[in-house]
Amino acid sequence: MKLVIHGKNIEITDAIREYVHQKIEKAVSHFQSLTNEVDVHLSVARNPRINPRQAAEVTIYANGSVIRAEESSENLYASIDLVADKISRQLRKYKERRQDQKTQSQPEEVVVVESVVTDLIGDRTPELPNEVVRTKYFSMPPMTLAEALEQLQLVGHDFYMFRNSETGEINVIYERNHGGYGVIHPRNANGHTNGKNGKATHANIVMQEKLHSK
Repeated sequence: MKLVIHGKNIEITDAIREYVHQKIEKAVSHFQSLTNEVDVHLSVARNPRINPRQAAEVTIYANGSVIRAEESSENLYASIDLVADKISRQLRKYKERRQDQKTQSQPEEVVVVESVVTDLIGDRTPELPNEVVRTKYFSMPPMTLAEALEQLQLVGHDFYMFRNSETGEINVIYERNHGGYGVIHPRNANGHTNGKNGKATHANIVMQEKLHSK
């Protein structure tokens, strides 16, 4: 297992490095068969007098999936302890879901009517950052809506961008402020989306019910 440690506004001392290895390796010790790489990002605020929080973020690349956890406190070692516990729980959930998927039978294909989400922002006020502070690159293998929702829950963000395996388009699934999930689809110049004649798998039907019933 490859473990990489990064630091922002902090020097990664030998003591910190050893503590990270001890805690994170213990957290993922029962899941090493699933884990390819572990990325640990430690950071402190530029002005500790104003913001004393010290954060620890862990990203795990596991057989094509990304599992992420982040915790912060006023003590870096405490943050590392918290994120180690959290990532261990995330890995346990991921492993249980993989086992459940193996036992499920293949669903039949049926026809459903897809609805288009028109209210993408709701009562939120859109804000843009003044400058790009971080750039990330990641692979985007095709996946179903159900798989994208699972990834959203694993990475700990409120949105997840993915390539839809049915249409080949880039979609975004996100958590709605008032509960449930929404999906953003690209719209062509003619005003139509690239659906496949309204056909979807049973897994997508269940997903549509989750997205539009709340």
